[in-house]
Amino acid sequence: MTTTVSAFYKFVPVGDCDALRAELSAFGEREGLRGTILIAPEGINATIAGPDIGVRAMLAHLRADPRFAGLVSKESFAEQQPFQRWKVKVKPEILTFDAPEADPNVRVGTYVNPEDWNALISRDDVLLIDTRNDYEVAIGTFRGAVDPKTRAFTEFKDYVESSLDPARHTRIAMFCTGGIRCEKASAYLLAHGFGEVYHLQGGILNYLEKVRPDASLWDGACFVFDERVSVVHGVAPGGHRLCGCGWPIAANEACCPRCSADSAAPSADSGSHSP
Repeated sequence: MTTTVSAFYKFVPVGDCDALRAELSAFGEREGLRGTILIAPEGINATIAGPDIGVRAMLAHLRADPRFAGLVSKESFAEQQPFQRWKVKVKPEILTFDAPEADPNVRVGTYVNPEDWNALISRDDVLLIDTRNDYEVAIGTFRGAVDPKTRAFTEFKDYVESSLDPARHTRIAMFCTGGIRCEKASAYLLAHGFGEVYHLQGGILNYLEKVRPDASLWDGACFVFDERVSVVHGVAPGGHRLCGCGWPIAANEACCPRCSADSAAPSADSGSHSP
């Protein structure tokens, strides 16, 4: 049976995190859902999966709360349940960044619809930045995008400090998987004096759903944080799996290039030695 997968987030003040956790945990159990919902004083962030009727019931339940009335979700489908468990957790942040000034409830960059994204990133005066981590960028990104080579999102602040300058980089466009990282990244850049900051509304997933492959500036597959591992245009499964080290690899690959390089390198006591 086909499983419906829904990814959503919303930055909005939440004052009763523990009570909301208990409420959503019980609701999801009754509807047969799996996946994870994170709740924090700054909002909610989730990817859930299950029977279509159960997923729709959870979304309707959330939108009945005035705080989440405008909740936008992105749905895709999987042949098998992509999650093992159902978890609802309370965290200090729904996306760890450790920068109080990066508050999307105060201000964020300018949203750009997928249909307008190609025109923006094709401009010579726009610096295009992939805000995702290195293992995500490894299997796909937009043409011409800068890879900050971060291993965790918190390292994006170091990239900004070492590589970006508000005086030189006056127009920046950013993107991520579903949009949430760009909310904080754009808020951070604005707080640090950058003037024009744009981000892809709904992220790569929204772009892959709405932009035809023959009109696309996206190359490769998009890493996702469930057992599908990756998706491609149409948000269809991309055919990747995880290497033992956690990096995504094609289904016919034994291991990722990093592991291949490590295994090929001679050890300290291997090779020939002069007598």
